[in-house]
Amino acid sequence: MFSVIIIINLFLPNKHAFSYFSVANDSSVFQEVCDCEPGRILKLTHPYLTGLDVKELQERLKQANFYSKQVTEKFDEYTEEAVKNFQRYAGIKADGIVGTQTLTRLTSETDKPVTNTSASSPKGKVRILIDINQQTLTVYDDEKIFKQFPVAVGKPATPSPVGDWKIRNKAKHWGAGFGTRWLGLNVPWGTYGIHGTNKPESIGTAASQGCIRMFNRDVEQLYQWVSIGTPVKIIGDPFGYPPYVRATLKSGARGSDVALLQRHLKRFGYYKGDIDGIFGYGLEHALKDYQKDNGMPVTGIANWEIYNSLYMFTD
Repeated sequence: MFSVIIIINLFLPNKHAFSYFSVANDSSVFQEVCDCEPGRILKLTHPYLTGLDVKELQERLKQANFYSKQVTEKFDEYTEEAVKNFQRYAGIKADGIVGTQTLTRLTSETDKPVTNTSASSPKGKVRILIDINQQTLTVYDDEKIFKQFPVAVGKPATPSPVGDWKIRNKAKHWGAGFGTRWLGLNVPWGTYGIHGTNKPESIGTAASQGCIRMFNRDVEQLYQWVSIGTPVKIIGDPFGYPPYVRATLKSGARGSDVALLQRHLKRFGYYKGDIDGIFGYGLEHALKDYQKDNGMPVTGIANWEIYNSLYMFTD
């Protein structure tokens, strides 16, 4: 059994709400899911729908022996008929519309586990670096670059978390919006994960609700290399890439920027609680004490004056 470390490099804080479960490989245990946006419904329209999601659909239909023509990335009449034939085979209403049920069944039907051979899998200690600027996920094997994948990261309004995490759960076919694999992270202020997508055109951009999106074929490979407890490190600017999302922080806020505020107030001896990224009573009280001792208005609200006085941008 090899050990795995994941490092995710991002420039955006996070505001994602989830529940955590420790059971792996069973999507039925997840009572709440990430609010990542589901993909579009694929169906016959005029003009035809086109895109990488149509391409992946056609490739999977071809793999299941329901589509024999050349992959075109165009949802035409032939593609619709192929979908209907698959739906009849799967016992699904044969309407030619590819929604969650059809896509989940098709991906399950065509799912082929990645074969772990000495040539295709890391042999030593593994860590993963995700760079928000480049939108890449790089796998390191004993500190040597093993493989690099393109990813999508959180949008400015819904940024991805910064910090040190671990893989908390794993699941296959968690839902159409999550592609074919899910790797959950133990972020204390919400639920985030690394997962596939049925929006492949978003890869290489800041487009998600905070999770890390990968092409399904890529996350299926990564899934084989990580286990429950795999360390995950996300690095970057907790306040996000300019223009900054939030100029002030107050009670109720959650995210990497809150965790940074907690960490610096703890260094100055004011905050005694856990670094959990949640702006609660303890943090508000510590902030008010700091403001009072430094001749600032006692508001319990952090702003750029507070950030600068705490040297929060020197990390």
